[in-house]
Amino acid sequence: MAQIDILSIGDVVTDAFIKLLDDQADVQKDDQGNKWLLMPFATKLPFDHAEVIEAVGNAANAAVAFARLGLNSGFVSNVGGDQHGRDMIVALGKNDVDTRFVRINPKKASNYHYVLWYKEERTILIKHEEYDYHWPHFRAKEVPRWVYFSSISEHAIDYHDDVADWLEENPGVRMAFQPGTFQMQAGTERLKRIYQRTEVLILNREEAAYVGGGDHGSIDDLFDHLHKLGPKVVVITDGPDGAYASDGVERYKMPLYPDPQAPLERTGAGDAFASTFVAALVKGMSIEDALRWAPINSMSVVQHVGAQAGLLEEKNLLEWLHHAPKNYHPSKMH
Repeated sequence: MAQIDILSIGDVVTDAFIKLLDDQADVQKDDQGNKWLLMPFATKLPFDHAEVIEAVGNAANAAVAFARLGLNSGFVSNVGGDQHGRDMIVALGKNDVDTRFVRINPKKASNYHYVLWYKEERTILIKHEEYDYHWPHFRAKEVPRWVYFSSISEHAIDYHDDVADWLEENPGVRMAFQPGTFQMQAGTERLKRIYQRTEVLILNREEAAYVGGGDHGSIDDLFDHLHKLGPKVVVITDGPDGAYASDGVERYKMPLYPDPQAPLERTGAGDAFASTFVAALVKGMSIEDALRWAPINSMSVVQHVGAQAGLLEEKNLLEWLHHAPKNYHPSKMH
């Protein structure tokens, strides 16, 4: 088998989307500015339709994005010994993801989440199954060029030490880190070795302030704090304001790629951006070119249901790039 270009690490899940009818729910803001999804209680509600999407989650979405963009993509994860687990492995295989490092846990259930889809946004009901996390053994020719580490269960905190140990033994392997909720909550001190070993760190603006402790109102301050943790390249996404990237010397701002029509559903937009940015670097491209690529896949993903249906192949991405508006390019911040 050919060497894996990039090995994604993280949990995998099946998402059951339930499309709510616009007139059967509502969204309201509380005094703190938090939004709440409101539905009548203790009654029967009609819904539009349901769609089940297998083998998703931050790392799984990235693994599929890498494969679509022509990289030899592998995946390290855990599934249960149930039909959902078998279906997830099949779904990943159909997307050309190498699944030989996906571990089947015979007496466990697979992760299965429910997504309440209202208008273009979603609220996800999550439950992480508890697996016995084991870092796989790689023969010399199986060691990947890059790893992409993302969301994993709170039960897997010691697993980060195994990954850090392996990275120390394999100094030539480069790592991209897109922390999930529990990884952020674990704190930068607990995951110090991971942050120090990170080549590319990708967070949204709120996450950047939470993880690094910088000033939410200053992108420069956020970059300064995050670089101190060790990452060579830091990317901060900022919703409708686009994204920013820093290599410690130069800093760039990148606008969104304009939506061809109103977004259908936003699940996976962040994963598409992060993985596409990393894919460009794996292919040897510059940070500026990676910034040109990443928003296009985000734009495409939100035109479809779920995190993977809209992920583009390289030739399609380049077509969108060819037709980009004149102002679609990164600008230096200083």
